[in-house]
Amino acid sequence: MAKSRPVQSDLSPPEVRTKINKVRLNESFSTDGLLAHAEQQARDRHFEDYLIIDVDSHHYEFDHWAEIADYIDNRVIHHIATVLPTPSTVLNAPPMYQEMGDRIPRRIHRKLETTPGPRHREIDVTLRYMDAMGIDYNILFPSPMLNLGQLPLAEIEVAMSRAYNRWLVERVLAEEPRIKSLLYLPFNDPEACVEMVEEFGDKPGVLGFMVVAVHFKPVHDKAYAKLYRMLEERGLSLAFHASYSWDAEQSSRQLNRFLSVHALTFPYYLMVHLTNWLINGLPELYPNLRVSWVEGGIAYLPFIMLRLDHEYMMRTSEAPLLKKLPSDYMRDMFYTSQPLEIPSNPKQLKPIFEMINADTQMLFSSDYPHWDFDVPSRIFDLPFLEENARRNILGLNACRYLGLDPDSLPLTKFKTA
Repeated sequence: MAKSRPVQSDLSPPEVRTKINKVRLNESFSTDGLLAHAEQQARDRHFEDYLIIDVDSHHYEFDHWAEIADYIDNRVIHHIATVLPTPSTVLNAPPMYQEMGDRIPRRIHRKLETTPGPRHREIDVTLRYMDAMGIDYNILFPSPMLNLGQLPLAEIEVAMSRAYNRWLVERVLAEEPRIKSLLYLPFNDPEACVEMVEEFGDKPGVLGFMVVAVHFKPVHDKAYAKLYRMLEERGLSLAFHASYSWDAEQSSRQLNRFLSVHALTFPYYLMVHLTNWLINGLPELYPNLRVSWVEGGIAYLPFIMLRLDHEYMMRTSEAPLLKKLPSDYMRDMFYTSQPLEIPSNPKQLKPIFEMINADTQMLFSSDYPHWDFDVPSRIFDLPFLEENARRNILGLNACRYLGLDPDSLPLTKFKTA
């Protein structure tokens, strides 16, 4: 009778099992492993010959929440932020529908990934992904804090965003010139937004400011006039960053899959703010303010262009400040590429690129490390792009939007010669 094989039991102490699981995770989901194909694409396409700027990348500020919380001035809010079991409670972050029950890894590998030091680990992890994709510079945004604007307490948004901005400026941007940011604006408090620009507008690595699109304050409210004028006068860029909401409105509550929420609500909130921005004449009031619309894809843009032009031509008296069609103003704005909706035939994108003047107005963005991120080859490989358009979208348009001189960037002098 053959001997039965011994059954292996997992009775090792919890701390040993945790260490083993971390090693396995680092091997399977390290940045180098996850982006091996992207790194090969960067070599094959000679991205070293291109200036590539990622205008929308992310990190998970929860990983450094203890550090960020130390920057909170208000003692009561500091107490709330530090005693709750998870920071998601105070940041109003929803359940991680995007994780699909851990079937799509998008966060934990960054938290456990080892870094050499002595720099802040956020710098090392970010540069690791940038180098793998062939990216020279990036704009770094938070992730869970994109839900902060839905809080009913404006003072929480102000305190948290100021603490985050201080932490990011001092611990990351000041230490690494390749990492830049458009800092978070607490849009529920217009006066606090102005204070944020005054405090951080001239800090190293700060090229402008960002408003999360899921806010329920109209962008044309006169309370924001001082903010917009200040940004315009200082040459700082303004971005409206898309996000989603499953339960903020009755319409989205009808959707029974996150797929549906992700498809509709990301561009929807951008369209609301974009419509108000245009119809209320803000491009005429602030003609030199550089504005971008981030992470909504591009498929919604032809719809809003045609729809607003159609309505405007029949009701011009309701938009008295406009001197041209809404779509003409839209062609002067900037739009990030991600998520680039690629159909079965990529040539179907060509008319959209032409409608929005993508050659001069589209900004490459990866949205890394989110589950639907795009690599630079998504732009590079489009069959209808001429070489100058490819170079513009990958980096030179971003220089115009962000107010950068490409010839003054030390990594890229040879790339733009």
